[in-house]
Amino acid sequence: MANIHLTLIGKPGCHLCDDARGLVATVVQKVVAERPSPDITVEERSILDDAELHDLYVEDIPVLLINGKVHNYWRIDPMRLRTALLEVS
Repeated sequence: MANIHLTLIGKPGCHLCDDARGLVATVVQKVVAERPSPDITVEERSILDDAELHDLYVEDIPVLLINGKVHNYWRIDPMRLRTALLEVS
């Protein structure tokens, strides 16, 4: 099984980003409890720290990438994320 790398792109003070952070953590915790392998890592990146990310996603945050590919933006659907994580694993 391949490892899964999630990247949550947002910025400080963004309430949708805060919501997404909590939702991603909850979904990852549940998926890991169901299926301990593969390893799932979550990285957070701020559009304020990276000009390229800012240019790409300033109108779309929060953005969630799964293994470098855009999974969703604005509001993260927990069932869709769970399904995607289980499919990737």
